[in-house]
Amino acid sequence: MTLDLEHYCLTETFPKIYYVPNFITEEEENFLCKQVYAAPKPKWTQLSNRRLQNWGGLPHPKGMIPEKLPSWLSCHAEKLASLGVFGNHIPNHVLVNEYTSGQGIMPHVDGPLFYPVVTTINLKSHTLLDFYHPVDEKSPNETDKNDQQDNSSLEERHFMSLLLEPRSLNILTEEMYTKYLHGIDERNVDILDDKIINLDSCSSINENNRSVSRGTRVSLTIRYVPKVLNVKLKFGRK
Repeated sequence: MTLDLEHYCLTETFPKIYYVPNFITEEEENFLCKQVYAAPKPKWTQLSNRRLQNWGGLPHPKGMIPEKLPSWLSCHAEKLASLGVFGNHIPNHVLVNEYTSGQGIMPHVDGPLFYPVVTTINLKSHTLLDFYHPVDEKSPNETDKNDQQDNSSLEERHFMSLLLEPRSLNILTEEMYTKYLHGIDERNVDILDDKIINLDSCSSINENNRSVSRGTRVSLTIRYVPKVLNVKLKFGRK
């Protein structure tokens, strides 16, 4: 059965954002988590606020040296390609992020190395994905354009959020990917307020549940890198 993606579009006049609850089954979620944690230890990169795995090659401005995606990721890349959000392309890069409760990522844009669509499959725990106006759209009383990390500035520029449930898919397109910043605040509990635009689409939320505690979340960020170098890595050779 083909998914009617437009049924899950959250925006009309804004650049398109899609949110698909229960995009994968519990069995698929368990299988993906098993594969993530079965990866060899050197596959993990530890950062100060999370750890991650890089699959498909390392993106670089000069071009990505491609590596074949493992089957447990390529099947989902092909499934997303069938939705048409990447044009005629099949995603060739997956970033796996693990966030424990209280961890997050500062507001950012992902840059021009990728096709301007980002798709994310969410595993294990929920989180809130927050969106911010860029620095050059700051209010008149904000004069320092280098204070992107300033908390008061971020609070003023925050204009909406998405609640990302386990097993859900979210897709950002156009300026939601290239212009507006997105990030995850470092907190243990999320308060569900009127800035969250997809509460009506979330199956796990009810009227009496206005705060949700975070657990460990794993995200699969699946993208297409257009600029790929026509070389292959060969061990023992140059």
